[in-house]
Amino acid sequence: MAYRRGVELRGERVVLRLLEEDDVVPLLAIARDPEVARWWPRVDDEYLRAHVGDAFAIEHEGELAGYAEVWEELDPEYRHAGIDLFLGSEHQGRGLGGETVLVLARHLVGGRGHHRLTIDPAAENERAIRSYERVGFKRVGVQRKSELAGDGTWRDGLLMDLLAEELDRAER
Repeated sequence: MAYRRGVELRGERVVLRLLEEDDVVPLLAIARDPEVARWWPRVDDEYLRAHVGDAFAIEHEGELAGYAEVWEELDPEYRHAGIDLFLGSEHQGRGLGGETVLVLARHLVGGRGHHRLTIDPAAENERAIRSYERVGFKRVGVQRKSELAGDGTWRDGLLMDLLAEELDRAER
C-alpha cells in the first residue's frame, strides 16, 4: 500500500507514522524480545527494510512501541483489507494494541473505503484475540496449520473479521 510521506494516524495514546530507515534497528530489538519473537519469528532486517514507507511505526508517548502493517485486496469482487502488528513487551497489556487496531480500522473503513477487515493471530495467542474482540472483530474460524512457528512446526491461525457497521457499534 503506498502512502504519502508524512502520513500519521492518531489515536488517544498512539501515533502511527510511516516506517523509516531509522526505525529498523530499534524495531529489530523489539522483534527479538521473546514475547514478540514467539509470534513474529521471521522479522529481520530485510523484512523491515522491505516495508519502509508502507508500514507503520507505532509510537506511545514519543517512544517507539511497535510495528503495524496493512494490506488490501483491491479486486472489486473481493475487496477488503487486513491488519497485523506487534508491540514490545513493555507496551503489551495496556490497551495499546487494541487502540492501534482501532486507529487502523477507522482508516481502512473511513479513509480507504473498505467494508470488511481481517486479522489472523495464532490460535493460541489469547491476549491478541481478546484485544481484537474488544475492538469488534469476530471469530470466523480456525485456519489449520496456517503459519510456520519459530521452532519449525506449523501452528493454527484464527481468522477474525470486522464489518464496517460493526466498527461503528464497537466505537459507541
